[in-house]
Amino acid sequence: MTELLEDLVDELPEELFEGLNQGIIIREQAKQHAQAIPGRPLYIMGEYVRNKLGKQIIIYYGSFERIYGGRSKAELKDRLRETLRHEFRHHWEYLAGERELEYLDDEFLRKYIFGTDR
Repeated sequence: MTELLEDLVDELPEELFEGLNQGIIIREQAKQHAQAIPGRPLYIMGEYVRNKLGKQIIIYYGSFERIYGGRSKAELKDRLRETLRHEFRHHWEYLAGERELEYLDDEFLRKYIFGTDR
């Protein structure tokens, strides 16, 4: 996973990393959303985090294993690319004072909770 992530990071222009002072890290854990419904797992693949120390993107390796374990390396790389770009979009929208992706994520969560995501 680390090698795939490094390859994907190398594809991105340096300007995207502006203000991302804590960089991108991989955590081994699988992370479920706090509002996950029993019997309907909702794994968090990545997360854009802002705190007193700065800004970072976290990729949850365990979540990828749970969802995409056994898939081809190419498919895993595609899913990782989607997640990385999603989190970078959160970063850039935050810097621009925008929240469109937050609203889209909220809508996805509402559909999941009410069972209309299927």
